[in-house]
Amino acid sequence: MTSRTDASEAYVWIWLPGETEPVVAGRLTQDGDRLLFTYGASYRERKDAISIYEPELPLQRGTIAPKTGLSLPSSIRDGSPDAWGRRVIINTLTGRHPDTAGLQELSELTFLLQSGSDRIGALDFQTSATLYEPRRNNEAPLDELLAAAEFVEKGLPLTPALELALNHGTAIGGARPKALIEDGNKKYIAKFASSTDTQSVVKAEYIAMTLAKACGLSVAPVSITSAAGKDVLLIERFDRTLSDDGWTRRAMVSALTMLGLDEMMARYASYEDFAEIIRHRFTDPKDTLKELYGRICFNILCGNTDDHARNHAAFWDGKMLMLTPAYDICPQNRTGGEASQAMLIKGQTNLSTLATCLSAAPDFHLSEAEATALIEAQIAIIAEHWQRVCDDAELSPVDRRLFAGRQFLNPFCVEGLADHRALKEAFDAARNGIVAAGDG
Repeated sequence: MTSRTDASEAYVWIWLPGETEPVVAGRLTQDGDRLLFTYGASYRERKDAISIYEPELPLQRGTIAPKTGLSLPSSIRDGSPDAWGRRVIINTLTGRHPDTAGLQELSELTFLLQSGSDRIGALDFQTSATLYEPRRNNEAPLDELLAAAEFVEKGLPLTPALELALNHGTAIGGARPKALIEDGNKKYIAKFASSTDTQSVVKAEYIAMTLAKACGLSVAPVSITSAAGKDVLLIERFDRTLSDDGWTRRAMVSALTMLGLDEMMARYASYEDFAEIIRHRFTDPKDTLKELYGRICFNILCGNTDDHARNHAAFWDGKMLMLTPAYDICPQNRTGGEASQAMLIKGQTNLSTLATCLSAAPDFHLSEAEATALIEAQIAIIAEHWQRVCDDAELSPVDRRLFAGRQFLNPFCVEGLADHRALKEAFDAARNGIVAAGDG
């Protein structure tokens, strides 16, 4: 294994479409503050080779530098751990809390090489170009993983067994405690309730994902369970398929990568620009545009303002893109009225209102009438299924009153709808219905 903090290069391994074993695609090398990528000659000569992502990393000879303003290729960054994974790695390498004063800064290569191998998408990172050694999970039970998550949150050292188990979860993105679980012919991401939660965040995400599916959106299948008396959300992975020969992996890129941005530039991410990419580079662009539009509207209706560009992704087959099922639809804690989405919806506007959605409808090849009908259908379905889904989640009366009409169907949604009286009336009726159900 590489030294913990002084890595200067890493080899990028890739699972080609339909394959169950990876091959080495190329090498990352440190160049000052940047990471440069070079495809291996043997990989370029393969008849089944695909680019990691185009136009960013086309399959060509020579060293490829990151786009101006980026420190590493964004499609490589998609495979790097995000906030939670980095906290686990810092804890593992130092036994200290990530916010500890004087903590040595870890390089991006260190994060790539120290995170688990079962990461999202079809890439992994190794110190060798010839020997692939996966960093595996030890299949600890959920209650032990929950205990480990609390240790990390408190900045306490982990036992060796828990360290190995939770380190598996460093391969996936997001800021919340999580781990990867394999159960027969399916793989799951397990999200845990956090010790700092002031409401049932895990159940809120379950409810939103379930209602999104009821609205006809393509979403990752979810279920909810408990371990050690805490809620656990299980999200079925859509980038893994079990074949007769083993697990295959599907390559993925985030919307942030498709837009040519990184986290520092994420505020410029725009649904308009994303729609333009869909029109030209996606399979089934018409249906995909309608699907994405439906997700924007639903995010507003359920109070998910964390719809940043890493929370949208597409499968990549070397030629075309295809939208993945939706994930991370998680209503955000909300006490007031006005709210904004993480991505721009129309022009420089990102206000969390249905009026903003309607103004953007032409960008998704929808007429105003079609967009209005889509929104009305979502509102009606949320109201119709609200009680059942909350019952399925065993949501407490306190959280029902907290979520109904605040996160879900917040009145700010209908600001600026003076010219759409019927839509506003339908919204008000639905909101009153779920609020009354919570008070009943």
